[in-house]
Amino acid sequence: MDRRTQWLRGVLDLCVLGALGRGESYGYEIAQRLEAGGLGSIAGGTLYPALLRLERLGLVVADWRAGDGGPARKYYRLSPDGAAALRSASADWAVFVDNVTAMMEVP
Repeated sequence: MDRRTQWLRGVLDLCVLGALGRGESYGYEIAQRLEAGGLGSIAGGTLYPALLRLERLGLVVADWRAGDGGPARKYYRLSPDGAAALRSASADWAVFVDNVTAMMEVP
């Protein structure tokens, strides 16, 4: 397993919340947002379990909508608890990144 995959495993939920913080979306579009954000391609077998986990935790709300000439899509959006969790985790993440960066500095 490469380094990026290991790191992503630990922060995928936070990144999905961040993607949904930009507005509601369906799975494929969320994957595109994550890829555009520099996280690389996220397989459905990785993304959809994360979305289900976040939904079960009450951080994400989902509903099905008819597609325009295609199949129905499940749209996801942050719940109020999800928005609060994103704000809190973002602050914690900033501190964590600063600490890791400081540890990696070569004297």
